[in-house]
Amino acid sequence: MQYKWIALSVTIVGTLMAGIDTRIIIVGLPTVARELGADVESIIWVSQSYLLASTVGLLLIGIITDVVGRVKIYNIGFAVFTVGSFLASISQSALQLILSRIVQGTGSVMLITNSAAILTDATPSNDLGTILGINQIVFRIGSVAGLTLSGVIIAMSGWRALFYLNIPIGIFGTLWAHLRLREISKRDVQKKMDWLGFATFTSGLTLVLLSITLLSYGITEALPGFVMLALGVILLLFFIRIEIRSSAPLLDLRLFKIREFAAGNIAQLLNALAWFGIVLMLSFYMQIVFDFTPLQTGMSLLPLEVAFVLFGPISGKLSDKYGTRLFSTLGLSVSSVGFFWLTQVNISRLYSEVAIPLILLGVGNGMFVAPNISSIMSSVPANRRGVASGFRTTMFNTGGTASAGLAILLITTGILYSVFSSLLRSMNPSALGRLSEQEFINGFKVASFVFGIINTGAIIPSFLRGPGKAGLVKIHGDKEDDQPLQGI
Repeated sequence: MQYKWIALSVTIVGTLMAGIDTRIIIVGLPTVARELGADVESIIWVSQSYLLASTVGLLLIGIITDVVGRVKIYNIGFAVFTVGSFLASISQSALQLILSRIVQGTGSVMLITNSAAILTDATPSNDLGTILGINQIVFRIGSVAGLTLSGVIIAMSGWRALFYLNIPIGIFGTLWAHLRLREISKRDVQKKMDWLGFATFTSGLTLVLLSITLLSYGITEALPGFVMLALGVILLLFFIRIEIRSSAPLLDLRLFKIREFAAGNIAQLLNALAWFGIVLMLSFYMQIVFDFTPLQTGMSLLPLEVAFVLFGPISGKLSDKYGTRLFSTLGLSVSSVGFFWLTQVNISRLYSEVAIPLILLGVGNGMFVAPNISSIMSSVPANRRGVASGFRTTMFNTGGTASAGLAILLITTGILYSVFSSLLRSMNPSALGRLSEQEFINGFKVASFVFGIINTGAIIPSFLRGPGKAGLVKIHGDKEDDQPLQGI
């Protein structure tokens, strides 16, 4: 059996588990809010804390991975994730649940960062799009399970059981990875840790995310929100300056000399910034406007995920043959149609109004993801794939983490924060009146339009990445730079 298939069999277990937990809590957020007495802020941070922890450690884990070894960090990630799942299942308050999700996110970063790098090491370039496509489809299958099974689990056993699901998967995955994976990557023992860069990046990103949360409260928190936003942006700019001057940077900005790497990451950041928020808003929409149960909500989101699962491997396979630019750019275009379609919804309670745009969003994102990842990962030297994979996932998670807060901020342009919290915690949202629902829909339309603009903006770097024909770029100082790269 070829090692690429062994590596795939191991990494899909971790990818499946990470996919499940990225989405499993979304449908259950209103239930958690009611049982823990939490407001919108706390509930959003139950979701954001997982992504934030997954994000701030990515560049650090990327460097540690290149020094220590991808397989060892991957195995540890399984154990950390499983412990976080157990802690989440016994949480007694929103704060405890948020802290437990941080532990989960830390384990997730070890799994996700290394899965793409392990697969890229084990797979010939002519099969890479297919293998990565399969891996991403498994992630989406996990998302489907998270969205649909969560409703069943909540109805049968309560929301705590949402996290029990990870424990047997985590135990199996830890053992399977230990037994089957072997280290074939070349370790970069010269790497040094850029602690100042790590501190400025982590602090800057956290302040930006906190500012978005504060701004969603309304005019009373506008000043501290803008102050935090300004400080966060300044720290992130300082981070870039540090990285440019550092002899051992946390993020090697020389990789941005590779056009496919730079363009693919920018497109991924913008797509994630739109994608995560729209899924969160749709979950709220189903339960507030349609008065769906968590189970009905999970089932109603199936068209989006099924469309992704169907079109993802097709796009990955075709991109191996015809190039990545065509399919990634076309996928973003289809998604944008879905975003703008959602701006036309009203309060008629017809599911058909959202079913078609859901399918378009799934088809478009399915076409985009695998070719874009393949374009990014195959463009860098083999001994930089740990850092490249870490940065790629950083862009994805940064966009996703900011997207949840941005979604709430945009929704509150149409509905007061306090009214939105009441809708979210209510056992019967329709009892609060059609006016509140219409205000929510007004905010939903604004958010869909803004996310549509952001996703459309991703088309530009996706198209400019180049036709996908391999060239060579030498990154000065690399011992191994004979890999197929996209030049500027």
